[in-house]
Amino acid sequence: MNAVPMKSRKKHNEAAGPSLLRAVWNPRMRICIVLGFSSGLPLYVLLQLVPAWLRRSHIDLTSIGIVGLAQIPYAWKFLWAPLCDRFGLKFLGRRRTWILGSQILLTLSMAAIGVLSPAYTLSAIIGASFIIAVFSATQDIAIDAYRRELLPDAELGIGNSFFVNAYRVAGLIPGGLSLIIADSVPWSLVFVFTATFMIPGMLCAFLIKEPAPNAKPPRTLREAFIEPFHEFFTREDLRFALLTLAFILLYKFGDSLATAQLTPFYIDKGFTNTQIGTVAKLVGFWSMIAGAFLGGLIMVKTGINRALWLFGGLQLLSIFGFAALSMAEANIYYLGLAVGFEYLGVGLGTTAFVAFIASQTNKNFSATQFALFSSIFALPRSITGVIAGFIVEKMGLGWTNFFLISAVTALPGLVLLWWVVPWNGRRGIAPMTPPV
Repeated sequence: MNAVPMKSRKKHNEAAGPSLLRAVWNPRMRICIVLGFSSGLPLYVLLQLVPAWLRRSHIDLTSIGIVGLAQIPYAWKFLWAPLCDRFGLKFLGRRRTWILGSQILLTLSMAAIGVLSPAYTLSAIIGASFIIAVFSATQDIAIDAYRRELLPDAELGIGNSFFVNAYRVAGLIPGGLSLIIADSVPWSLVFVFTATFMIPGMLCAFLIKEPAPNAKPPRTLREAFIEPFHEFFTREDLRFALLTLAFILLYKFGDSLATAQLTPFYIDKGFTNTQIGTVAKLVGFWSMIAGAFLGGLIMVKTGINRALWLFGGLQLLSIFGFAALSMAEANIYYLGLAVGFEYLGVGLGTTAFVAFIASQTNKNFSATQFALFSSIFALPRSITGVIAGFIVEKMGLGWTNFFLISAVTALPGLVLLWWVVPWNGRRGIAPMTPPV
């Protein structure tokens, strides 16, 4: 008889890893969902709600792109990230201090921007957008560090999948629900309404506990600012470190460019606020949910390396969907197909990409290194709005040629996959653990 005792089977199963059900429903996943929503909401206010507000106020695309430059703090947040690694209020802890503080300031600033007038105070709107971006980037620094310390290495894929998808679900508020109510209420009330969706994140930050102290925080400011960069650039060799940074910069560049001014594109095509808020966003939502589960299943079978290859190809193909939409009539079914494909491909790619970034972060310097990687990742998003407006309006190439150009710019990031995350290799994805 080869019967295995029940207790032995149980121990064997636990050693093999947690069940999918336990991995999905454990408290860490719920924290990732709530904080992911809170992290995504301010960005989508800047990416979707503010551009729609300005376009409805007859502001030209180039000026809207200039307002988009106020998002530059997302690309420079690594400059103050060491402060988040070093300091924190004792009764809250390092991570919760910065999470809760930035959330309170974000709620107030997002509610206040709507009192400004695009026709007369565009410079003030740029300044207010910059302030929102600073607070939002600071929240991202603290949440990313908290999530890296909260999740064991085995849960990086599924935890970041939940986080990324909750992040994108947040876009349904400023890019969907808020646009719908903007057809019937003043814009000032729209921004106040949108800001109230930060409340769940604040409650979560207040109730959660700091992660277990499995990493050693920097003892001095010098250590906080210098060691994270020294550790990364000496981890392997300088060439590979530079290739990794180039990959992080370029992997989603084409997608960022193609989607930089989607809301003005929808408006120029003749779609109403309600059509944009219902058809585009709801289709995107369900595609994103499907992509979350599909992406998780694929990564379980293929790992992060091959997922980045597969999902990167889908990102590229999704850009051609918008090129086709730009040549078609303003049909809500075409809109739904293009947006659905985009959210499926880009959602899958972002999930694998964020898991890759997390795997490269040393827990001793999680805030600073995660901020460095995500800052480089965010840099294209800060400048692509201006590039998009210049290509469409100033160069007069129109939306179709713009989307084709965006597809070409996606190729360098895919080429770098060969060296950074080879299809049959493991280089570049081994999780970094803190030294003893």
